[in-house]
Amino acid sequence: MLSRIEHGLVSPSIEALHRISTALDVPMSRFFVDQIRRTDCSYVPAGKGLRVEREGVIRGYSYELIGHLLSGNLFVEPYKVELTAEAEPYTTFQHPGTKFLYFLSGRLKYRYGNRVMSIGPGDSLLFDATALHGAEAILERPVSYLSVVFTLRD
Repeated sequence: MLSRIEHGLVSPSIEALHRISTALDVPMSRFFVDQIRRTDCSYVPAGKGLRVEREGVIRGYSYELIGHLLSGNLFVEPYKVELTAEAEPYTTFQHPGTKFLYFLSGRLKYRYGNRVMSIGPGDSLLFDATALHGAEAILERPVSYLSVVFTLRD
């Protein structure tokens, strides 16, 4: 049946499309989008990202959203994070998704679960963000890093 649909020999019913989308774990609307023309690109000039006030985040952590994608199943949040002079260590960040960190400046001790790592410019981390994580000790300021969180859309 799938081969016949793909080759345009039959038109599937709504029920058939629903079953196929469920089996493939994609929204049914995906079947009606021209995938060849669908491209997303986000350009943010230096220093022009959206400053984001994050609820529940401790004082001294500055977030600048530096990109976004509007379509697809993968939700990507890239931020430039700066720890200001008033920033305190904070090791209880926890949220869904996978997180990638690339450190631009400063030195700190970073906790992920039971591990503590010495971090400096050029270092990176990639981890499951559902575990507790964050800066355990700020050793040298200013601290700035790229933080990219990847989650699947419902």
